[in-house]
Amino acid sequence: MPAYDVVIIGAGHNGLTCAAYLAMAGLRVKVLERRAVVGGAAVTEEFHPGFRNSVAAYTVSLLNPKVVADLDLHGHGLKIVERRAQNFLPAPDGSYLLAAEGQTERQIAKFARGDVERYAAFNRELDAGADLLRALVLEAPPNLKRAGRLATFGEMVKAARFGNRLRRLPVESLQALFELFTKSAGDYLDTWFDGELVKAWFGFDAIVGNYASPYTPGSAYVLLHHAFGEVNGKRRLWGHAIGGMGAITQAMARAAAKYGAEIATDAPVREILIEKGRAAGVVLADGAVVRGAAVAANVDPKRLYTVMIPQGALEPGFLRRMQAWRCGSGTFRINVALSQLPSFSALPGRDLADHHTAGIILGPSLRYMDRAYLDAREHGWSREPVIEMVIPSTLDDSLAPRGAHVASLFCQHVAPQLPEGKSWNDHREAVADLMIATVDRYAPGFKASVVGRQALSPLDLEQMFGLTGGDIFHGALTLDQLFWARPALGYADYRGPLPGLYHCGSGAHPGGGVTGAPGHNAARAIIADRRRR
Repeated sequence: MPAYDVVIIGAGHNGLTCAAYLAMAGLRVKVLERRAVVGGAAVTEEFHPGFRNSVAAYTVSLLNPKVVADLDLHGHGLKIVERRAQNFLPAPDGSYLLAAEGQTERQIAKFARGDVERYAAFNRELDAGADLLRALVLEAPPNLKRAGRLATFGEMVKAARFGNRLRRLPVESLQALFELFTKSAGDYLDTWFDGELVKAWFGFDAIVGNYASPYTPGSAYVLLHHAFGEVNGKRRLWGHAIGGMGAITQAMARAAAKYGAEIATDAPVREILIEKGRAAGVVLADGAVVRGAAVAANVDPKRLYTVMIPQGALEPGFLRRMQAWRCGSGTFRINVALSQLPSFSALPGRDLADHHTAGIILGPSLRYMDRAYLDAREHGWSREPVIEMVIPSTLDDSLAPRGAHVASLFCQHVAPQLPEGKSWNDHREAVADLMIATVDRYAPGFKASVVGRQALSPLDLEQMFGLTGGDIFHGALTLDQLFWARPALGYADYRGPLPGLYHCGSGAHPGGGVTGAPGHNAARAIIADRRRR
């Protein structure tokens, strides 16, 4: 008899979500985490004496409200607060855009009065697309087999329901949805707005974690993907978890443990144990075997199928698909300890103000963002990068000493693998210097206020968190890797090609972000299969 009903690889937020739902259903669950702390990329750690921050994932919106309610995360200590302003975009010429309740339309009018009239219609169109995604994130997509056929009557019913949703949409909404799934964010935004800062505001969501230009076809979907979230019931807002992103996963771990799930840290999994063509457990790095009737993998599909599955166990066509799975976010991550708040040339002052609590986007136009991507493709990193700076200590005084602050720098674009055989280990600190100097151009004195930092290249993100190519989404959010093709046709229902193997991470539908949705959906598939048996 297996020791457990389900063994879960990885105690990131999706693995913990999956574990909690399975344990709530009465299953014996073991979660194995390679690091010394649970949380995966959603962790809070001290990176400089007295300074704590969300080390990788750094802001919250996409966390599914059903997951929050079902796991009673608030009852387990989670508190999420809203930003006082959503975004702040300073420009090199001293102008700025501040997106905040009651101010956004007036701010937009500073640059192009006609944009204000179009802003409401744009929001309605984006909300319609986000509402459709929101309705689909907790459902497995219709599971197409390779010939394009639906596998079962149940899959045909699922496809019919999806078709009915689309049929109920007005023609205009269908056209907009098609454009959002296929067009570039740049082309899409250029049809709506004239103001460069307004377009940059929305365009950033199309390239964040996405190694692409805003003019890359399909990047409009990444913009849409970042629009289906909410904070405290308010849609399309971003906020902060008190205590950092680790507060989310700590609450999830407490919820899973309450129902009996066992969680082990410092337990890296070397490979999936395959017996008689079926997943039967895992083998740890030290050779120990943990047996389970099923295995749920909260790791990206490329790592799972090209590293952790014994050779010869997979059908060649599926293995080729996984070998070609595109990973690489183009992201460079810095955590910064600050002696004081930054003062921006566009909006001077070091006393705490609304714009300090916002997502501060340094990337004043779509063309600037396009050049940053092309520069990274040629040189390995952009000489004029795009940066979002978040200063969570403005909302949460538990993260830094009194009077001091911490900042997250989420920097785009860098190459996941440097050209000409260069190593990120040799260039990490020079690129970190460039990123901090870039902030200093917008906020003179920022560099002098830095008292400590932690720089994480794509290689560091891969080695620390198991994110292949530093990919925060577990695989690019492109049309060929989305919906019923995530991770492959015929395997979009969270069930892998080997019996007993399931996908519960962001490499499954609906994709990346701290959502909890893949973990929720995989648990439902596992429970349904056990009931059938």
